[in-house]
Amino acid sequence: MENNEPFDHFLLKLNEQVNLIRKKELREELIVYINDLLLHNFNKLVQLLYRIDVSEQKLKTLLHENPQTDAAVIITDLIIKRQEEKIKTRRSFKPPTDISEEEKW
Repeated sequence: MENNEPFDHFLLKLNEQVNLIRKKELREELIVYINDLLLHNFNKLVQLLYRIDVSEQKLKTLLHENPQTDAAVIITDLIIKRQEEKIKTRRSFKPPTDISEEEKW
């Protein structure tokens, strides 16, 4: 059997690049959506930020410190950061999957 390590490495790198491209695309889509909410449905945006648990104080600080930056970009980056924090926290508290059948209920 051939050694597929170089090809596997190539596939892994390709997958990482595709994920990065997709993440950038999703970020751009979210920026457009947030901008639309800012212009047309501010109450819905506030509810969304509350539900996602974006820090109001952090948002105010960033908006104040970066007046030249589009607010939708700042809000989007905070949303993404908060979601990544939630994922990281969930993973750290994920129960082990290697529990023996005897120890399972």
